[in-house]
Amino acid sequence: MKFGAVPLAKARDAILAHSLRLGGTRLRKGHKITEVDIARLREAGMSEVTVARLEPGDLHEDEAALAFATALQGGAPGIAFSAPFTGRVNLIAEAPGVVLIDAARINAANEVDPMVTVATVPPFHQIQTGGMIATIKIISYAVGRSLVMAASDAGHGAVRLARPVYEDASLIVTDSPGGPGAKGVEAIEARLKGLGMRLVETVTVPHDERALSEAISRAHGAIVLILTGSATSDPADTAPAALRRAGGRVERFGMPVDPGNLLFLGDLGTKPVIGLPGSARSPVLHGADWVLSRVACGIQVTSADIAAMGVGGLLKEIPTRPQPRERRQKS
Repeated sequence: MKFGAVPLAKARDAILAHSLRLGGTRLRKGHKITEVDIARLREAGMSEVTVARLEPGDLHEDEAALAFATALQGGAPGIAFSAPFTGRVNLIAEAPGVVLIDAARINAANEVDPMVTVATVPPFHQIQTGGMIATIKIISYAVGRSLVMAASDAGHGAVRLARPVYEDASLIVTDSPGGPGAKGVEAIEARLKGLGMRLVETVTVPHDERALSEAISRAHGAIVLILTGSATSDPADTAPAALRRAGGRVERFGMPVDPGNLLFLGDLGTKPVIGLPGSARSPVLHGADWVLSRVACGIQVTSADIAAMGVGGLLKEIPTRPQPRERRQKS
C-alpha cells in the first residue's frame, strides 16, 4: 500500500487518509475519492490530499478483516460475524456459553504484522447471546494478502464457543436456626437462566448430613447445587460429608477466588454437584460463576483447574459483604 500526499489530479479512486470538513459537510477518512470530491477540494483551495492507494497483492481493510475473522472462527458453530466496517469485524455469540480461546494461536496471529490484529475476551469467559467474543481490526487501510493469509494460518480455529450440555439443575437449600433461609434463590436461578438452563426444583432440608444426603440422592436436576444455611468450613463439614454419604465424590473444596473461597465441587456418578458459598446469594460476579458455567458447558473442571484460577481471581469488591476483606484502622 502506498500512503502519502498526492496532487488532486492523482487522487481519484484513492482512499482518503484523514477526515476533512468542506463547508457544512464532512468527507470521512476511508472514503473512496471521486471526481466530485476532487472538484470540491479544489474549490476549498486545496492542491493535494493525503491518501492510501492499494498496490497489487493488497487487500482492502474490510476484505482483510473478514478473511482473518473467518479463519479465527474456523467454522465453529455458534459464532457469527458482524458486517465489515472501517477494517473491523466482530465475532458475536449466537447463544449463551463459555468462550474457548487458544491463546498461543491468538498470540502467533498477532505477531505476524502489527497491521493485522485480534483482541478477545479472556479464556473461559461466560457470554450471553449477542455478546462480543472477539474484535478483528486491520490497522491500515489495506494490507498485503500474504500477511493476512499468514495471520489466518497462525490463528485458524483459535476461537470456539462451548454451549451448555445440561438443561436444568436442582437447588438444595439447607436451613439452620437463624440462617438466611431461601434468600439468594433468585440469584442462583438467574445464573442458570444466563446459561439457558432452568431451575427444575428448589428443595429445603434441615442443615443435617443425613437429610442433605437423601436430598442429593433424590435430586431430579442434571446438576445439583447446594446452598447451605451455615458456611461450609472444612472438607469434612456437613455438605461435603453428605455428598460422600450419598455415594458421591468431592473433587475439590476451597478455591483461590474471592468471592467464592468456600465453594466445593464433586459429583454423584455422572451428575455434577456444586456446593455454593453463602456469598453466591449475591448476583454479583462470583467464583461460582466460573465453575458453574464451565460445568454446564461440559468442560471438565479438575482440582488443578480451580487451583489455576487464582491469578485474576480477586474479583470486584462487594459493598454489602458482612466481613470486609480489609479491616480499617481505628483513628
